[in-house]
Amino acid sequence: MYTIVDIETTGGKYNEEGITEIAIYKYDGHEVVDQFISLINPEREIQPFVVNLTGINSKMLRNAPKFYEVAKRIVEITEDTILVAHNAKFDYRILRTEFKRLGFDFTRKTLCTLELSKELIPEQESYSLGKLTRALGIPVADRHRAAGDAFATVKLFKILLEKDVKKNIIQESIKHEPKTQVESRLLSIIESLPAITGVYYIHEADGEIIYIGKSKNIRKRINQHFTGTTRKAKKIQLQVAAVTYEACGSELVALLKESEAIKQNKPIYNRALRKTVFTHALYSFTDENGYINLKIDKVDGRKKPITTFSNRQSAKSFMFNKVEEYQLCQKLTGLYDSKSHCFNYTVKTCEGACVQEEAPEEYNKRVQQLIDKNSFSNENIVIVDRGREVDERSAILIQNGVFKGIGFFNLNYQINNLDVLESIITPMENNKDTQHIIKSYLRRNKNIKVLNIK
Repeated sequence: MYTIVDIETTGGKYNEEGITEIAIYKYDGHEVVDQFISLINPEREIQPFVVNLTGINSKMLRNAPKFYEVAKRIVEITEDTILVAHNAKFDYRILRTEFKRLGFDFTRKTLCTLELSKELIPEQESYSLGKLTRALGIPVADRHRAAGDAFATVKLFKILLEKDVKKNIIQESIKHEPKTQVESRLLSIIESLPAITGVYYIHEADGEIIYIGKSKNIRKRINQHFTGTTRKAKKIQLQVAAVTYEACGSELVALLKESEAIKQNKPIYNRALRKTVFTHALYSFTDENGYINLKIDKVDGRKKPITTFSNRQSAKSFMFNKVEEYQLCQKLTGLYDSKSHCFNYTVKTCEGACVQEEAPEEYNKRVQQLIDKNSFSNENIVIVDRGREVDERSAILIQNGVFKGIGFFNLNYQINNLDVLESIITPMENNKDTQHIIKSYLRRNKNIKVLNIK
């Protein structure tokens, strides 16, 4: 659990500033579950430059509560949480100073979104909250007011959690969370989880991730883990201290995130280097007569496939459909072994490429259309799918035929060029698994929106 904080002060000498406004959003990693926002009478003068910057003046604060009047609420809302702020050293120092004046030792673990941004979103022009939120398309209301800046920091922190593919932030958080009683632990965990599409992470007490999975219904899937009787399920039940999750909205996003997370974190109860999820591939070659031939074969890491399949049967089913869709020759697609013509030629649904009646140039145009549609080689495209919320969509970026990563964008936010896309995308590894996941998902879901970008 986190509390995202922003504080406005009077300005002045070091450790002599007073708080003029505070905003705290309690955030569970997915949504705000509590909040506290208040002006505060600092009982001292506000520096003129601060008045100009924030618009907060002494007259506005005359009837505002003094710090000691809100101190209990601040302690309660931040208890057992990690304090998050943009330039956390400043906000934490100010809070500790105010509590010290009351004779109270205010101690919380902190996270700084400024430092995290430098690590997780490198090469930005500036890491000030204003410029960073603009670069990432985060709307900010009431800039330099506590509520506006704190809520913008919530949005920024959500993006940082997304970009933290090694899950260091979450694992550290689990380590510091209070643990429930053993006997009620599993039921309590299940009840806290949503029935949504996403990736889940099972942690032991020190925050270490011991298992990663994906599901269209996270709560149901975790319940299966906790009621399972296999050797692995029983080990997980004994060791689990917490389950965290990432909402994905899209099954494609969940599949890609699961694959990446397993490779990055190597949990002990996932197969350490998960076996390749596909066994067969579609390859092409040009024969001595100039015709492009297609061939289903076992995956060969030395050759670049057009697309890949989980098994031979799904590959053959795909090819039979494409032969009909593109009017291709059964013989030249490896579906009909013959020294002469194919079967379809006898029923006049093959144009005769198998016996060289159709010119290679004409036949190859149709084969190339199939190849282009299923390989996205050298293409710049964005696959747009469901988002985590109603007004959001996910974006899977393919640049020059290479999978680059995943991001989320608001429907009001334009994603029509690479510069904009690259700012919201969490970079991910392009490998055979990700290529297979994307291509097979697009084959199964023909209505998914695919945009060409420049």
